[in-house]
Amino acid sequence: MAEGKLFYVIGPSGSGKDSLLRYGREHLASDPGVVFAHRYITRPVELHGENHVALTEAEFDARLAAGLFAMHWGSHGLRYGIGREINLWLAKGCNVVMNGSREYLSEARHRYPGLMAVLVTVSPEVLAARLRARGRETEDQISQRIARARQFMRPEGFLEIIENDAKLCIAGERLVQLLSVAKTAERASA
Repeated sequence: MAEGKLFYVIGPSGSGKDSLLRYGREHLASDPGVVFAHRYITRPVELHGENHVALTEAEFDARLAAGLFAMHWGSHGLRYGIGREINLWLAKGCNVVMNGSREYLSEARHRYPGLMAVLVTVSPEVLAARLRARGRETEDQISQRIARARQFMRPEGFLEIIENDAKLCIAGERLVQLLSVAKTAERASA
């Protein structure tokens, strides 16, 4: 059995990654060959935010000490982890989709050389509107995030780009197509 592929989704905060991942998970729910990984985050669960596992700092430290994370990083005062269960899923031939960090991408590529980076892009105007609508950041923080997004350098190495300025279904179908084509190609080569 061929090993699955890791899809590492990145993009600026507010680009719609969570919505895209939710769309993909809903539309590929019956496909046992595509698995969406939850992130473990030291942030409480939000009603409309990312579907993640909330951990306290102590819980995060305990899981880290026990070697339960395949990857982990810090960003914006929070800590993020991806469980080691993704290694089992990949070994079973499943494609694994995860919400990654742009800053951690080079380390992730080092750990998983076959990973496919997927960059979600959005115009500064749409980004600002989305950040304001979710209500997590102050105006100053929104300005900082927009400036950071403008300064973002495209990562080295091959990556797929999904533009997410229009209706969610357009970018969502692009993600579903990307994951479905990859699974079909793997089945053909097995």
